[in-house]
Amino acid sequence: MILRMHDICKDFPLGEGTIRILDHINLEVEEGSYLAIMGPSGSGKTTLMNLIGCLDVPTSGEYELAGRTITNCSDDELAEIRNKEIGFVFQSFNLLPKMSALENVALPLLYGNVKKAERLERARAALETVGLSNRVDFMPEQMSGGQCQRAAIARAIVGGPSLLLADEPTGALDSASGKQVMKLFDALHKQGATIIMITHDHTIASYADHTLSIFDGQLSDVGKGGRYEEE
Repeated sequence: MILRMHDICKDFPLGEGTIRILDHINLEVEEGSYLAIMGPSGSGKTTLMNLIGCLDVPTSGEYELAGRTITNCSDDELAEIRNKEIGFVFQSFNLLPKMSALENVALPLLYGNVKKAERLERARAALETVGLSNRVDFMPEQMSGGQCQRAAIARAIVGGPSLLLADEPTGALDSASGKQVMKLFDALHKQGATIIMITHDHTIASYADHTLSIFDGQLSDVGKGGRYEEE
C-alpha cells in the first residue's frame, strides 16, 4: 500500500470557532493505482490534495505514505518527503521562467543533493520520456502550454517518486493539448506509476481506473466506470 489515510479530519479557524473541511476521511491507494478524486469548488478536494502531498498536516487521524507515518513530521521532514516521494503536476505548470526546460526538470534533483552531471543526465532522460528531447534548451516562454505541462510532468517524474499527484493538469490547456497530456499519464501508468488525479472534469476523471467523489469534506466511492476512449 503506497498511501493510507485513516479517520483524517482537517479543521480551520473561523471567528472564535473552527470549520471542518475534511470529515473523517479514509483512503487507501495501492502501488500502481490510477485514481481520480472529483469534487466541485469548496468540496475539500484542494485541502485533501495538500494533505496527500504533505503540503499540510491533518488536525487528527493517521496518514502513512510509502510506509512512513506523516502525521507528526516536522516541516523539514515534510519537505524531504515531498522531494523524495511525490511528483507534483499543477494546472499552471509552475516552471521557473528564467530557467530552460532542462534546468527546470533538474531542479528537484538539486534539492535532493544529486551531483550536477547526474542531474542533467536524468533530466534529459525525463524530457525524452515526455517527448521533449528537442526542447531541452527552450525557455518556458518559447514553448506551448502543452509542452510546458509535459516539461512539468518530466520534472515530476525525474526523481522516481512513489506517487504522481496531479491537480487539474489540463485546466490551462486546449482540448488537443489536454488529450496529449492525458495520453502521457496513461503511458506512465502503464509503466507502473501510481497516479492520483484531482479534477472537477468527468472526462479527465474517466481516464483513471477508479474514481472517488468528495463533497462537503466526505469521500464516496464512484467506482471503476469506463475508461475514456477517443472517437
